[in-house]
Amino acid sequence: MTRDHLRPRGVTSMTGLPDELPPDFRAFHQLHRAAYLHRAEVYLGNRSDAEEAVDEAFVQLARSWTRVLAMENPAAYAWKVMKHRAIDVARARKRGPCLVDNATFETAALRDAIDPIAMLEESLNLYQAIKKLPERQQDVVILLHCRGYTVAQTATHLGITEAGVRSTARYARRRLQQLLETTEGNNADDLAH
Repeated sequence: MTRDHLRPRGVTSMTGLPDELPPDFRAFHQLHRAAYLHRAEVYLGNRSDAEEAVDEAFVQLARSWTRVLAMENPAAYAWKVMKHRAIDVARARKRGPCLVDNATFETAALRDAIDPIAMLEESLNLYQAIKKLPERQQDVVILLHCRGYTVAQTATHLGITEAGVRSTARYARRRLQQLLETTEGNNADDLAH
């Protein structure tokens, strides 16, 4: 992989990057790029913006790769860089996160549902609840449950342990149950009035 492969849209200068990137960086890029694109696409709402954000993140990582490798947890740092680049792209487009818009309509359950309208309402409630989770719990839920990554893959991409993923997923499930019960209670109250 040459540095031209990492040139995001709108970035004209790749100053500071070597002509040929180190093998460990290329391996890191290959391992993480798809998951980063999935998460950025959920946040940004479209593939093109997600690719721009992820490519910008990898350019930033490549420029400081030696320092990144010296960190205690390079994967966790890189995940944060990617998320910050996604936020930057959203701000540049004067938009907020698109979690509900994007993820709701991608669920296999919705496509196969007997009652798609009821499933859509359920799905909307779920994604509204996911938006209310703490950031780490959102990341775990999106990778693990919405995108179908395994516990091991999720741990690798987030730079946390498998036990950390399982624990975070448990807390997220409990919180989602609470949020969804509250939503169902509010919906029942609305129907009674």
